[in-house]
Amino acid sequence: MTLGVVLAGGQARRMGGGDKCLLQLGGQPILTRVLERLSGQVGDIVINANGDPARFADFGYDVVSDSLEDYPGPLAGVLAGMDAAASRGAHDIVTVAADTPFFPHDLVAVLRKARGTLPVALAATPDPERGVNRHPTFGLWSVDLRDELRDALGEGLRRVVAWTDRYGAATAMFPAADGNDPFFNINTPEDLAEAEARLQASAR
Repeated sequence: MTLGVVLAGGQARRMGGGDKCLLQLGGQPILTRVLERLSGQVGDIVINANGDPARFADFGYDVVSDSLEDYPGPLAGVLAGMDAAASRGAHDIVTVAADTPFFPHDLVAVLRKARGTLPVALAATPDPERGVNRHPTFGLWSVDLRDELRDALGEGLRRVVAWTDRYGAATAMFPAADGNDPFFNINTPEDLAEAEARLQASAR
């Protein structure tokens, strides 16, 4: 089984604090849209978030918090997901960001194909300047790495790609969807307005 892990641990400073994923997009919480996209691609889902888990009770999934203090970033959420997966007998996790409502419906399949026998694959999109733009919160991870990740975090490592590059992480390329970035994420009120416009355009 592959466990889906929704990374919702960010502090949303540019949105005035709180949980970005609970903001409304097209009459639904952003998180609802993320969960709907992910649910058909994995065996089960957990939400990685810190603080009172009761605020996610209506979504029907278990909430797992970081085992490290001081919000050390998405790698701590990956570790929390790996620990949850290990307790359920899952061998892999797929991580997605809770503020990215348009990620591909075939995310897991493409990540799995790209990963092959490697322990990690990260999503990416073409970039006209850099060639490749990796999206490190969207990845397929072997649970076998959890003890090594725990050690790396204990040593102070925080950047996702600094850790995944140790393992020669595979890159799973995703084209633009109708000219739009499939990994567009909502960081500001302007981004939320853009997401609303994109949602309305797709419904026409």
